[in-house]
Amino acid sequence: MTAPDIPQQVLQFIAEQIDTVPQLECLLLLQQYDHHAWGPDEVAARIYISRETAQGILDVLVRRRLAAAEGTPPRYRFSAGDAAKRELIAEVAATYQRHLVPIATFIHSKASASVREFARAFDLKKDR
Repeated sequence: MTAPDIPQQVLQFIAEQIDTVPQLECLLLLQQYDHHAWGPDEVAARIYISRETAQGILDVLVRRRLAAAEGTPPRYRFSAGDAAKRELIAEVAATYQRHLVPIATFIHSKASASVREFARAFDLKKDR
């Protein structure tokens, strides 16, 4: 995956804001249908994950100010704030359509690096 293939700002957004492929797909679902308020059951059915996973993802997107919750029980809408962030997420969506595998690989490699870093914390060094 080289810079000409995927814009740097797209990679940076994914590196900073996205932890999993389902999280990205949930964000892009909300972005694509921004007129619709989604329940976790609907999101789960749409992107083929469990309701619990969908709820966790929606909670993360709200904390990161990429979605907003409304009502009781809460339903969720895309809420990226300013026009610049909306344009960036639209660019992420378009890039993901063209480069699904490289972006998914990039997201998975982020997780692998985190796991390796965590494992290193438990690495015991031999004295001899």
